[in-house]
Amino acid sequence: MTASTTRRTAARRTRILAVGAVAVSGALLLAGCGDQTNSSQGGSDVKSAPLADKLPKDVKDAGVVKVGSDIAYPPVEYKDKDGKVVGIDLDIAKALGEQLGVEFAFENGTFDTLLGGLRSKRYNIAMSAMTDTKDRQNGIDSETGKKVGEGVDFVDYFNAGVSIYTKKGDTQGIETWADLCGKKIVLQRGTVSHDLAKAESKKCKGGKKIAIEAFDNDQQAQTRLRSGGADAGSSDFPVAAFAVKTSGGGKDFELVGEQVEAAPYGIAVPKNNPELRDAIKAALDAIIKNGEYEKIISKWGVEDGAVTEAKINGGK
Repeated sequence: MTASTTRRTAARRTRILAVGAVAVSGALLLAGCGDQTNSSQGGSDVKSAPLADKLPKDVKDAGVVKVGSDIAYPPVEYKDKDGKVVGIDLDIAKALGEQLGVEFAFENGTFDTLLGGLRSKRYNIAMSAMTDTKDRQNGIDSETGKKVGEGVDFVDYFNAGVSIYTKKGDTQGIETWADLCGKKIVLQRGTVSHDLAKAESKKCKGGKKIAIEAFDNDQQAQTRLRSGGADAGSSDFPVAAFAVKTSGGGKDFELVGEQVEAAPYGIAVPKNNPELRDAIKAALDAIIKNGEYEKIISKWGVEDGAVTEAKINGGK
């Protein structure tokens, strides 16, 4: 998500689907409660993996990295029409797992609880289209400016901005955020899109504020816009572009204007676990170097967001 402390946009994406756990290593494995699908593929084990020795001993012994994620954010992580959990993050995690010799076990949760899950040690990392921001690094709530935790470190793996989209053929002259004054926008609660809409609304003149309707996930916002209940929607560019391409066979929406607030997505790691952070960075550099990262990014058609090296805390 994009550049706010909240951006899942990087921000606090909130999602409410409870799909259990997804395990990724050389495999995808859904386990837990609910209507889950299991599938497994072979992967390297911890003894033979090239970068296994970089892992902390407890993670290496467990053979798993527990991942907090909000699995309702296509194409980054979501359930396809067959109920299988797929997406950019899942594929990257699988490739990282092959380098490190461990599973990356994804557990679904609402976006705004993921960093709390790290603090409580429910997860080892959070990987959920989370934008790397200074506020998140420092544990600052972006709205209040108050310290809410010790913060996290990020291993940056992708770049994305925020986009606006409208019903196809009904742009109403919307090209920029300023054009939304006097109009209604739908979006996901706690995201950078949400932050941008609130900030832009304060700038509107003549009492023509932006009417903002925030939802738990993007699918709900898209449904609202599709039904004519709003003038525009907003989300991270990969998500908006995916919705434009797939919703109604490409007949429902269109992108308007340019991306804004471009920022890196980062894998969030607790500050007290630099060994795990550095192991993930090494694994990401390895798949960039061996071409696996490029294959994944190309598969999902998001080459414009590719990075050429792993960076730690590159967000602003």
